[in-house]
Amino acid sequence: MSNPFIEEDGPQPPKVLTAPLEIFANLRLLQQHNDPLIITFKDRNQRFQTFLVEVNRERGLIALDEMIPNTGERFLQAEEPFRVEGFHDGVRIAWSSEDAVQIGELAGARCYWCHMPEEIIYHQRRNAYRAQVQAGTAVPIELSGSKLARPISGQMLDISATGCKLRFAGNVTSRLQPGQVYESLRVQLPFGVMTTSAELRHLSYEEKVDSSFVGLRFHRMSGLEQRQVERFVYQLQREARREENE
Repeated sequence: MSNPFIEEDGPQPPKVLTAPLEIFANLRLLQQHNDPLIITFKDRNQRFQTFLVEVNRERGLIALDEMIPNTGERFLQAEEPFRVEGFHDGVRIAWSSEDAVQIGELAGARCYWCHMPEEIIYHQRRNAYRAQVQAGTAVPIELSGSKLARPISGQMLDISATGCKLRFAGNVTSRLQPGQVYESLRVQLPFGVMTTSAELRHLSYEEKVDSSFVGLRFHRMSGLEQRQVERFVYQLQREARREENE
């Protein structure tokens, strides 16, 4: 049985990110999660593996770990252009480099210092992971905007990188309109308040429980808001895994 609340979370077209904060946030994800990266050189078929071991926003530099196999180092020394590609939670993150690379060390290990890319390709290749909000975790929300006479308060039921499902007491279907963008979705996360705009994609009322259920898609999120969502999704995912292990 299909779930209408998740059908919009499928693969998305590639995005080109150019905002320095967004680039930094995505590179940090690759570094923190130790995601393997693939390096390819222009006009060469061989692929080399590496890892992102440092992201220094202040200096505008990143450090790549020594390549496997390390024979690829001679192409860096020859200043050949290369491309880097990695995956994090189903998202492809890639960028190109034509600048000279400096071979050096980080914490006593060999590395390659590169300029931070000015743009990266961000491509969600599979469905976004949808994390359920645990019964003991209350996540109050408030939806408001120019199309609402007054705000509507409710609870979050689940969340992904692209949207969320909400529950409102009573029948609010006459007050909401699918396809409408509401300017303010205020979410009380465990570590602070997040506010973003959101598009209403699905709306239903269940008389048995006297509740309305709403599917929202986040709209034009900033890099900061996106990181708040990713942090909360990761936290819920970690809690769910811990409960499974127990």
